[in-house]
Amino acid sequence: MEDSLRGQILLASKRLHDPSFFRSAVLILEHTGEGAMGVVVNHPSSVDVANALVGHFGPNTTEGVIYVGGPVEPTALSMLHDNPIWGDEELTIAPGVFIGSSQEAFEEIVRSQDPEKPQNRFRIYSGYAGWQGGQLEGEISRGDWFSIEASDEFVFHHNPYDVWDELLSKFHKQHRFLPIPTEKVEWN
Repeated sequence: MEDSLRGQILLASKRLHDPSFFRSAVLILEHTGEGAMGVVVNHPSSVDVANALVGHFGPNTTEGVIYVGGPVEPTALSMLHDNPIWGDEELTIAPGVFIGSSQEAFEEIVRSQDPEKPQNRFRIYSGYAGWQGGQLEGEISRGDWFSIEASDEFVFHHNPYDVWDELLSKFHKQHRFLPIPTEKVEWN
């Protein structure tokens, strides 16, 4: 597909009223003529990783929470990480961002974490966002989403609650022909 959005982050516009995507930043993992899929990178859940993975990898001291990746298949887990040893060209989404493609990679990255010296950045997602062929393009043309190039800085941001605001500000700076939102209308 010539205009694939793979490796882009979609920012939900204020006109998008779906509560699953309120102030969402969605990293697009795949986009073809048949459809698209991605994960919301800025919606942490209240479920911590150690509790969620109990019984899967044995004792686990990994800190952090599971992220709500989207409303589709909410019990399916996926991983994004920054370790090139466990990534390859096909699994690279953006510079420094790889999909955890196998159970071995998933387990190795989770087990290798030392809370005192974190070696790899990773995020685990439950569920994903999905669109049928043409659906995402329609939503973008309607103004529901803005697209901006992804970076590991925002995928693994230390404060996911700031990601949407920071990316939206960056988007507006890159597209100055759009009005920059202000709190006082008279400043426009």
